Amino acid sequence: MIALAAFAFSLLWTVAPQDDALGSLVKYGKLLMVVLLLITIRDRREAIYALGAFAAAQTFLLASSWMLFAHLPVPWATSQMALTQYAVFSSYLDQGIISSVFAALCWHFRELVPGRFGRELAIFVAVLALANVFFVLMGRSAHVISIVLISIAIMWELPKKYRSLVVLLPFLLAVGLFFASSKVRDRLTLVQTEVSAYSAQHKANTSSGIRLDLWNTALQAIGEHPVAGSGVGSWSTQFNRLQREKDPAHIDIAGNGNPHQEFLLWGVQLGIPGILLFAALLFSMWRDTLKMATPYARAAQSTLLALAVACLFNSSVYDAQIGDFFCILIGLLLALGRQSLPEPNAHPSYKQPA
Repeated sequence: MIALAAFAFSLLWTVAPQDDALGSLVKYGKLLMVVLLLITIRDRREAIYALGAFAAAQTFLLASSWMLFAHLPVPWATSQMALTQYAVFSSYLDQGIISSVFAALCWHFRELVPGRFGRELAIFVAVLALANVFFVLMGRSAHVISIVLISIAIMWELPKKYRSLVVLLPFLLAVGLFFASSKVRDRLTLVQTEVSAYSAQHKANTSSGIRLDLWNTALQAIGEHPVAGSGVGSWSTQFNRLQREKDPAHIDIAGNGNPHQEFLLWGVQLGIPGILLFAALLFSMWRDTLKMATPYARAAQSTLLALAVACLFNSSVYDAQIGDFFCILIGLLLALGRQSLPEPNAHPSYKQPA
């Protein structure tokens, strides 16, 4: 609520056209979903049903992607990338991140899935989701998020005296996947090539080069207005102005754009306090997870960690589809954790956090 109030208050000084400013404010309105789910989910039973429906939908999405990969007919696929990149409804970037997070949820809730083979089924779906990320989809952000979530999951399973090894795990996993998956190898190699080309030529004509150029421009905009920012919805206006100063022939981008980095986007609109506000928002939700029983805490913390990493490479709260996914899932997990007390006969590894 404080974050939304800050964006609304910045309407007083925003440099953006009114349509862009109000449009961006509405985009951030999805944060209300977290609060609304906490209010409307009244007990554990409702929370379980809601998360179960969510998991069923994600399983359907995952199965549809594998069907596309197997060249089976999927008439409900609406993405333009369906036949080439195996994304069902959105982009391979969004779907890869979604599958990464869903794999983590299946793993951390594996002991809580009902049925004789519930645990095995959850692990199987988690493996399918990770395989989809690493061997079917090509989103680099999803590759990084999956490596981070696998590393943290392994760390939680290790005895405390060995948990410091988690520092090495992401690098070991990245090396292993580099040789095991052509998707990961090609995308990592492409990043190196694109960054090297941008460093040499300073031309934003590749995916990585465009991001680096956007981030550099965002830092310029923050440097001009570090205290209060340029106001809600101001990114496109500021980007076009700064680009025209360098190149009068610059063709303006459309309003309500973003620099593909959530922290910098908040900084452009609300200054350095905006970056701190976004970090505080993530921290406040993380703090709430510390009160939960272990499986719920780990699932919610994995989701928040995935969001934080995703926001380093994309505007994952501001964007419509992936932002909706995170806000709904965080709301469901916080509601479930709030309604669920530690089970008296829970699995030994699932203990109430200290």
